[in-house]
Amino acid sequence: MSRARGFTLIEVLVALAIVAFGMAAVMGAINSSANTIGYLRDKTFANWVALNKIASVRISGQPPAKGNSNGEIDFGDRKWHWRMEVVATDVPGLLRMDVRVRPAEVKADEDSGWFTTVSGIYGSAVAQTDGVTPNWGSQNPGLGGATGAPQNGLQNPQTPAPTTAPPTTGAGTGSQ
Repeated sequence: MSRARGFTLIEVLVALAIVAFGMAAVMGAINSSANTIGYLRDKTFANWVALNKIASVRISGQPPAKGNSNGEIDFGDRKWHWRMEVVATDVPGLLRMDVRVRPAEVKADEDSGWFTTVSGIYGSAVAQTDGVTPNWGSQNPGLGGATGAPQNGLQNPQTPAPTTAPPTTGAGTGSQ
């Protein structure tokens, strides 16, 4: 008569230890993914706050004051701290705006801890028009401006229309 054997206590404990190590590795990977997703969300929101700050300065119609300014804003159910530095460029009438953003609860000095830095410009090229219409070259829609590229499906008169070769006739391939 044969007797059925089951698992021993040692075998069960080894199997449980293997499962526990595997589950710990899976939980570590999930935790890392969750942290990465949270960080990327915060970086994205910080970028949007900076872009919104640049856009609000541009649409105000008033040139920003040169130097540093800072403040806080609520965005995405969170408070954000921003700092904008405005400097003149080598181009007369053109200002560069560098906006740095971080969550308000992050305590750091003025040079570190920022989640993003976005640069923008302010000047006559991006402000309200001054009433002068620029001369962009040829205004003939058929010529495609300065490049001569066809627009609106029109053929450029300087480029001849493509032609197709007449079909060739020759000896047939039929059986004789």
